Amino acid sequence: MSETFEELICVGAITGARGLKGEVRIKSFTADPKGISSYGDVFEENGKISYQISITGQAKGQILARLNGIEDRDAANSLKGARLYIPKSALPPTEEDEFYFSDLVGLRADLVDGGCLGKVKEVHDFGAGAILEVVGGEVGTVMVPFTIASVPEVDKASGRVVIDPPIGLIEPVEPEEEKEVGEKI
Repeated sequence: MSETFEELICVGAITGARGLKGEVRIKSFTADPKGISSYGDVFEENGKISYQISITGQAKGQILARLNGIEDRDAANSLKGARLYIPKSALPPTEEDEFYFSDLVGLRADLVDGGCLGKVKEVHDFGAGAILEVVGGEVGTVMVPFTIASVPEVDKASGRVVIDPPIGLIEPVEPEEEKEVGEKI
C-alpha cells in the first residue's frame, strides 16, 4: 500500500487457526463471505502488513483460508483477533440510495423538526438490520434503526443524515418511583 493515506474498510477478522499448516478461520464481513478474496490483498489495521488470501473452504459460517507467509499453526494462531482491511477504492461504487457504513460515520444527525441529535459515531449490525449510534446531543447516546422510516434522508454532500425518531426513542426516561423498604417488587 502506498505511503499516502487511504481509508481502509474492515472486511473480516481472523478467528483462529485450522490445522497444522497455517490455515486460518476468517469471519467475513462481505455480502458474499467468499468475496473477501476478490478485492486483492488484505491489510492489517496499520495498512503496512498485507496478505494474499486463498480460500480453501467454509465451515460453521466462516471462511477457511491460507495467507501468504503464514506457514504453521503458531503463525496462524498469532493472528487470532486480527482484523483484515482493504482500501475503500477497491470497493465498487454505491448506487444512489446505497451507502457503505463508513460513509455514515461522522455525519451530523439532524432531526426532521430541525433540531440536532448529535453525530453518527458508529454503525452496528447485530443481525437484525443496521443501527446508527448517535452521540453528542442533549439526549446522550441514541441507537437509531437505519430504516427509510427512521432515517428518511442521507445527504453525504452536506454531511448529514435526517432522523425521524420512532415514538419513545428520544423522550426523557421517567425515573421510577422510589420503592418503600420491604415493598415487594
